[in-house]
Amino acid sequence: MNAPVRSGPGRVLVAVYGVFALAASARAAVQIATRFDEAPLAYLLSALAAVVYIVLTVALARGERRLALGACLVELVGVLVVGTLSLADSAAFPHATVWSGYGAGYLFVPLVLPVLGLFWLRRNAS
Repeated sequence: MNAPVRSGPGRVLVAVYGVFALAASARAAVQIATRFDEAPLAYLLSALAAVVYIVLTVALARGERRLALGACLVELVGVLVVGTLSLADSAAFPHATVWSGYGAGYLFVPLVLPVLGLFWLRRNAS
């Protein structure tokens, strides 16, 4: 990466991904531990989102561009697919995931974040 991720907008991006990694991990852990039988698909998707956010936080912080790029793409596809499915077939998602409704429960940040991540990675390509 040309510009270090540890400064400027890159630092903010890493911090936001870190917060989302913690939030999604905590949410998924509580959901899986206490109510897994109510909505297993939704809760497993929340856990997947948490893993993606953890990978992105670490990859961006370490400057691992390819890993970060792949994780951003997985995140974007996940948000778009889960968001669309959760709106099209709400019965399949009786409880919300991080990516349900394109991240509506998180003020659509899960939809915007991978776009910003991809932009940052493109802008700072070596």
